[in-house]
Amino acid sequence: MGHVWVKTKIGNPEMTKVLEVEALVDTGATLTVIPRKIAESLEIPIVEKNIVETAAGKIEIERGRAWIEIMGKGEIVPILISDVIEKVLIGITVLEILGLRVDPVTGKLVEWTPLLY
Repeated sequence: MGHVWVKTKIGNPEMTKVLEVEALVDTGATLTVIPRKIAESLEIPIVEKNIVETAAGKIEIERGRAWIEIMGKGEIVPILISDVIEKVLIGITVLEILGLRVDPVTGKLVEWTPLLY
């Protein structure tokens, strides 16, 4: 299937600062990850620090909340702010909240109906 890239709008919770980026969909990630330089430019406030599991082991990382919009669907969601990752990674939580999924045949995002249970 390859990589799935999608145009994504990211903004601070008040939506006073918003930018559009090409983001990589990462269905193996729970939360969306935003590089620190983007988080700072959008003035996304830090909510707390969390310990997360990565391929390299556990690390402490800051968490905030941001407006994420994909395919015209948007919501304020929890995000992780990375000093290491240089691109926006869209995690599965955002896809589920927005009612999107990756179509494995086309390798594109499509709308779907989330399961209640």
